[in-house]
Amino acid sequence: MMTDRPYLSIGEVLGLLLEEFPDVTISKIRFLESQGLIDPERTASGYRKFYDNDVDLLRVILREQRENFLPLRVIRDRLESGAIEDPTGPTTPPRGIRNAPNLELAETDDDHYHFASSTPSDTPEEDTALDDKPDERRASDNEARSDVVPSDHKRDSFPARELCQLAGLTSTQLEELESYGLLVGKGTGASTLYTSADLAIAEAAAGFMQHGVEGRHLRAWRQAAEREASLFEQMILPLLRQRNPKARQQAVATLTTLSSLGAQLRSAIVRSALSHHLDS
Repeated sequence: MMTDRPYLSIGEVLGLLLEEFPDVTISKIRFLESQGLIDPERTASGYRKFYDNDVDLLRVILREQRENFLPLRVIRDRLESGAIEDPTGPTTPPRGIRNAPNLELAETDDDHYHFASSTPSDTPEEDTALDDKPDERRASDNEARSDVVPSDHKRDSFPARELCQLAGLTSTQLEELESYGLLVGKGTGASTLYTSADLAIAEAAAGFMQHGVEGRHLRAWRQAAEREASLFEQMILPLLRQRNPKARQQAVATLTTLSSLGAQLRSAIVRSALSHHLDS
């Protein structure tokens, strides 16, 4: 698939990266932006615009994570210091999509993707926007999404030492989990804070580590969970956009059901795969 636009959408960038980085997701790209590692331009309607140098920078970051196991803040520091060459500069037109999946990943108004027909649409990207105030809409959607977070997750943050104590981790193990992207605290050094969601991840990871499972092995769970979360998010966003209490309650119920089914399916698949060991 080729595009006549002088830039790529986030879904098209995903298509470029999938061959080399099969575990990358749109959520991952958006997260890298939120951490200040990439800074794509925006269209007048608020869509991200990725040029060749933006894609090259993404490749640099993903390779540093995969090959050198560097935490994101270390990669950012090395980019800023020049220890890692930053390929961003004057924007150049993209070379076109070479590795896009059979189903086109189209960027919607809030940068989540949906599966669209592989037949090219004549509708410009900007014409699919719901309105011309994406930042306000996105802020409202983010507020809506906070309603689906269980109330017991809305607690104060934990410093690293307290997180380790509560989860049963050593500081070395915490660093290992961060290096593989399972935990990403906010802040740097001693001021780094972790949420209750981070604590839940840390507790589960500590249990695995007690059985000899290393942090590098746990990446598979993170990657699978990110893909699962992206799918579930697509399914509940239409409800959240309605912005009424009944729809949000339905979104919470749907997400709860989907999460339960996901856990049930994973357990069934694992048991099936190991049935020759488990069944007498």
